[in-house]
Amino acid sequence: MPDVGKKSAEPKRDVVGEVIDSVADLLQTATDWVRQEAESVVREKIVLPIQKLGLTIASASAAGCLAVVGLIFIAVGLFLLLAQWLTYPGALLAIGGVYLLGALVFIVIKVRMMQK
Repeated sequence: MPDVGKKSAEPKRDVVGEVIDSVADLLQTATDWVRQEAESVVREKIVLPIQKLGLTIASASAAGCLAVVGLIFIAVGLFLLLAQWLTYPGALLAIGGVYLLGALVFIVIKVRMMQK
C-alpha cells in the first residue's frame, strides 16, 4: 500500500508543476505583450516625431543656406550696379545708409513696444 500513496503524490506534483508552468507561460506572454506595446508606443510617440523634427531641421537649414547664398549674389549684383552709377565709395555709403536706417526703424519699434 505504500506504493499507492507514492503514486497519488506524484500526480499531485505533476498537476502543481503544470499549474506553475502555465502561470510561468502566462507571465512570459504578458511580459512579451507589455514589451511589444511599450516598444510600439515609444516608436510612435518618440522616435517618429524626432525623425520628423530632424528632417524639418535639415530641410530648413538647407533652405536657409541656399537663401543666404542667393541673397549674397543679389547683394553683390546690386553693389556692382550701384558702383556703376555712384562709384564704389558712393555705393558703399548708400548701402551703409540703408542699413543704418533699417537699424533705426527696428530701434524705434522696440522702444515703442517697451513703453507699452
